[in-house]
Amino acid sequence: MKWNLFKKKPEAMRAPEPTGATTLTAAPPPAEPTVADNSTEPGGAINRKDFFEEIKNKFVNEIDKIPLPSWALIAIAVVAAVLILTCCFCIVKKCCCKKKSKKKGKKGKGDIGMKNIKGGEVGSPETATLPPACPKLTVGILQAADLISMDTGGTSDPYVKVFLLPDKKKKYDTKVHKKTLNPVFNETFVFKIPYQELGGKTLIMSVYDFDRFSKHDIIGEVKLPMNTVDLGQPIEEWKDLESAEKEEPEKLGDICISLRYVPTAGKLTICILEAKNLKKMDVGGLSDPYVKIHLLQNGKRLKKKKTTVKKNTLNPYYNESFSFEIPLEQMQKIQAVVTVLDYDKIGKNDAIGKIFVGSQATGTELRHWSDMLANPRRPIAQWHPLKPEEEVDAILAGLAGKK
Repeated sequence: MKWNLFKKKPEAMRAPEPTGATTLTAAPPPAEPTVADNSTEPGGAINRKDFFEEIKNKFVNEIDKIPLPSWALIAIAVVAAVLILTCCFCIVKKCCCKKKSKKKGKKGKGDIGMKNIKGGEVGSPETATLPPACPKLTVGILQAADLISMDTGGTSDPYVKVFLLPDKKKKYDTKVHKKTLNPVFNETFVFKIPYQELGGKTLIMSVYDFDRFSKHDIIGEVKLPMNTVDLGQPIEEWKDLESAEKEEPEKLGDICISLRYVPTAGKLTICILEAKNLKKMDVGGLSDPYVKIHLLQNGKRLKKKKTTVKKNTLNPYYNESFSFEIPLEQMQKIQAVVTVLDYDKIGKNDAIGKIFVGSQATGTELRHWSDMLANPRRPIAQWHPLKPEEEVDAILAGLAGKK
C-alpha cells in the first residue's frame, strides 16, 4: 500500500464522444508560461522541492536554538552515529553466534553434562569419558536406589567414595544424604590421568553409611575395570551393588612425637621427631612430607604450626619443637591434632595421615597424653600409627558436637 503525500487537482470528466460521427472541438488556448510554476498550484498543493526545503529550514532553525557551539553538536552527532553502528554490529554478531551454537548443539547431543544427567537403578550409576587428546577421566555419580538400611530407624546416611585402583592416590567423596535409601547425588569428579595408563586401572565406587561417632559402614560397591569399557563415547548405566570385601586397613605410616608440659609456666611443647614408612604419594614412588600441628578447643582452632618440607623421602627426620602457652585448667579441653601431608607445588597438598592427642583421645594417643601430665617438665616420646584423615575428622566433629 502506498501513501500519497501531495494532493493534485482532479481533472474534469468528459463525456465519451459519439461513435460514427465527426465532431469538431475547439482546442483550449495554450497555457501561458509562468515563472511561479514550481511553487504552488491553485488548489494549494505544495511542490515536493519546496516541501523538503521547508523541513530543512525548520530543522536548521531548531538546531540554531540549541545553546551549544557547532563543534559540540558535531561531536554529539559523531558519538551517536558510532553508538548506533556498534549496536547494529552487536545485534548482527549475536544472531550469527546463535545460529552457530545451534548447529554445534545438534552435533554434540550425546556429550556428558550435568544438564543431561539422568538416573538409573541400584547402586551408583556412572558416566565416564576420556577422549585420547584429553588426559582426564570424568566420572558422574548420579543416584542410588533401594539401598539397605544401616541405621536403627530403617534408613541410612549414604555417600559414595570414588577412586582408582591400584594407586588410591586420589579419592573423592560425594555429599552425605541424611536418612534416605534413594539418594540423588548428581556430582561429577575428574581424574587427571594419561589415556595410555588408564587400561590398567579399575574404577571403584563404594557406597558408605555415614556415622558421626564411629567408623563408616560400607553398604556395597561397584568395580569397573577400565580395559572393559569403550571410552570413545559417554557411558550412562545402572550397576548393581556388590558385597564389598573387607578392606585391610591401609598402611599410612607411623610418626614419632614428643610431648612435654610445664605446669608452673603453662607451657606445652610438641616435638616432631621423625616419621617412617609413609604412604607413597608421588609418581616416582616417594613423597615430600611435612607435618602440621593444630590446637583445638571445643572444635575451634586456636593455633597452628608446621615443620619444614623433606623432599623425596618416606622416612623423614625433623626434630623440630613447637611451644604453646596453655594454662593448666585448660589442658583437659585441648586436643593437639598432628597431620602429615605431602607437599605439592601445583594443587592442593594431600594428607597422608593424621592423629590427635588429648584427654578425649583413645588408645595410644590417650596414654601418651596421660603420661605427659603424670611426668611434668619431662619430655615423653612415643610412636603412633597414622590414621585416615576422614576418620579422625569424624571423631573430632563428634567431640565438638557433644559440647
